[in-house]
Amino acid sequence: MSSRLPLLPLLSLSMAAFITIVTEALPAGLLVPMARDLQVSVSAAGQSVSVYALGSFLAAIPLMSLLQAMPRRRLLLCTLAGFTLANGATALIDNYLLILLARVVAGIAAGLLWALLAGYAAAMAPQQKGKAIAIAMAGTPLALAIGVPLGTFVGNLIGWRMSFAALSGLSLLLMLLLRLTAPEQPGQSAQQRLPLRRVLMLPGVGRVLVLVLCFVLAHNILYTYIVPLLQPAGLGARADSALLLFGMSSLFSIFITGVWVDRHLHLMMLVSIVLFMASVLLLQLLPTQPAAIWLAVVMWGLAFGGVPTLFQTAMVDHAGKAVDVAQSMLVTVWNLAIAGGGMIGGMLLQSLGVSLFAPVCFLLLAVALWVIWLGRKRAGRASFNPQT
Repeated sequence: MSSRLPLLPLLSLSMAAFITIVTEALPAGLLVPMARDLQVSVSAAGQSVSVYALGSFLAAIPLMSLLQAMPRRRLLLCTLAGFTLANGATALIDNYLLILLARVVAGIAAGLLWALLAGYAAAMAPQQKGKAIAIAMAGTPLALAIGVPLGTFVGNLIGWRMSFAALSGLSLLLMLLLRLTAPEQPGQSAQQRLPLRRVLMLPGVGRVLVLVLCFVLAHNILYTYIVPLLQPAGLGARADSALLLFGMSSLFSIFITGVWVDRHLHLMMLVSIVLFMASVLLLQLLPTQPAAIWLAVVMWGLAFGGVPTLFQTAMVDHAGKAVDVAQSMLVTVWNLAIAGGGMIGGMLLQSLGVSLFAPVCFLLLAVALWVIWLGRKRAGRASFNPQT
């Protein structure tokens, strides 16, 4: 079997991740024109983000369990068709409730896509699966650093509907590219499938899910409330610069991850968590110092950028042939952590303000560090790789 990476189909998967993230986050940058055009409040327009996450959260596990037998390329094309229809409908429909329904459809497509992406990428390059997953996941920081700001700029310049129409057209073109370049991967036969409980009980799967919950909760407490977090240093109006810096650091992180993930998966997860903890400590100890805040944002981006690849690679290693169902569990926990980060951060902000963010995040990351260390002890000292 050739050890060369199939770059074109992997880059196509990366573009699918890009479309997914931009579709999810774009309304956040266009809430005011969306609300004005649809004649609803800004908070009501913001529910277009919430229902997207709800669709992913509710659909990932049951749909992936139901569709295990479908060939993977065909299923991936169906998810992209969902984005094409949902974003096209969002661009054309004037009714607020119907737009929310379209966003639910987009969220369902996203839940399926994230469940498929890592396993499909790994199957394309089984000798370099970590690197293949890193390439497929590169679209995520690209979307955050470039796609969402560009879509917001275009939407505010020539109309928010044009941004969603462009996303619809892009996903349609990507369907054609994937159909021509991506290899077909068979689904699972009835004899190969494991029930959900058995998948959850596979060694290491539960630990990966706990890691995802702790890390993503900590990340979203900070990311959701980035503006009040920056205000003590007088940087509240510079949130766009902070997010751009975070995105660029994340891009560099995923490049480093792609180089080392296949050889040092466990070690890189440890480094990511420790780096995030150091960033949180800076935010706690020097909250009014702009230079310290910028450094903390860079460290945070470096810690976060490679984490989706690291966690999904670990799940591929642990889950074996049950990888798609296990990844659907990861997607569900990830979306739960996104929602939980917003809720917990909001409660902390209302009680004692941003001063509580860092201690809570540090505690969550300490739990993640303990889970990583526990996994290393159970795997033995022969290797830093958690599948051993």
